[in-house]
Amino acid sequence: MYSIRKSKGFTLIEILIVVIILGILAAIVIPQFSNASTSAKTSAVQSTAQSLRQQVALYKLQHSDKLPDVGAAGVNFWHKMTVATDSTGADYAAATSPDGPFGPYMQSIPANSLNSSTVVLDSTVTYPGTAASTCGWVYDYTGGTGRIWGTDAAGKILVGP
Repeated sequence: MYSIRKSKGFTLIEILIVVIILGILAAIVIPQFSNASTSAKTSAVQSTAQSLRQQVALYKLQHSDKLPDVGAAGVNFWHKMTVATDSTGADYAAATSPDGPFGPYMQSIPANSLNSSTVVLDSTVTYPGTAASTCGWVYDYTGGTGRIWGTDAAGKILVGP
């Protein structure tokens, strides 16, 4: 007599079909995560730019409508925003400053989430426009507005609130 044998397990075809279905699902889902990641980074840049604008406005208010200047590669701008200054904009030194300290307006230099750059470009270029791809922030110092925009990895200026 012949006995019927029950197999315990999956055939190669069944396993391949499951792997193909999982591959198709992964191909659909993974791009959604990368889009969400880029959107989150863009929102972070816009939020940081808004915070920077508020701190520049406070600096301007406390320094008789004078904006912090930019200097080489934004070094002077970040220095003015992260140290205590007197009303003239000079670094505060208790022995020589005529009045009390103002600032610091930020504890550290924020890096742009989209391109990891802290470089500030002094420019009157505003949205929509393009800056150097190595630039993290565009600062309208010469226009007297103190507006700051973030840039993406290609240097495109992002519109902010």
